[in-house]
Amino acid sequence: MVKIYGQQKAVDNISFKVNKGEVVGFLGPNGAGKSTTMKILTGYLQQTEGTAIVSDIDVKNNPIEAKRKVGYLPEANPLYYDMYVKEYLSFIAGVHSLNNINIKVDEVIKLVGLQVEKNKKLGQLSKGYKQRVGLAAALIHQPEVLILDEPTSGLDPNQIIEIRNVIKEQGKNKTVLFSSHILQEVQAICNRIIIINKGKIIADDSLLNLTKNESLENVFRKLTNN
Repeated sequence: MVKIYGQQKAVDNISFKVNKGEVVGFLGPNGAGKSTTMKILTGYLQQTEGTAIVSDIDVKNNPIEAKRKVGYLPEANPLYYDMYVKEYLSFIAGVHSLNNINIKVDEVIKLVGLQVEKNKKLGQLSKGYKQRVGLAAALIHQPEVLILDEPTSGLDPNQIIEIRNVIKEQGKNKTVLFSSHILQEVQAICNRIIIINKGKIIADDSLLNLTKNESLENVFRKLTNN
């Protein structure tokens, strides 16, 4: 897969597969091509060359079908701040044409720990609770694939552990691609690591193999510090 902006190859002929039941850490320095790759997989961008397949669906040729299979939390979590939490999640459920919307909303609010804040407007929430709303929106339609870009951004240590557990539980029967600059989180959640640098994949291995002799931080620094 290739993505070119002007003269720059933001994604330079990369190829990888993530299986059901895997939680894969997708790492790289700023500008490496992580978010661009995720946006292509979710149908927000189209690749310049190559193919993106999600749940056996070609994203470019069948974008709506592919999006039904995907739950996406982007790094810049887009929310309607004038809407209430339950109102917003009901709206997202409606976009996905779900049945029993009130039940689905209550279930996902409980899943991500939003009960205390569920009657507030989104604009009144802390950054951590806004992230929980974004995660709830990604999960509400029970997608087969979860693509999470910095999902624990802005969370306090207790919230991080709670959301980490949610992601790990979801990863048992979903395909999860997880990007974060917090390498502790990656080590706690992921069983496989893909590292991208300057648009190219420079590592794709199990966490165990990559960190056999040193920390993930050292591995990351060695591979990307050039």
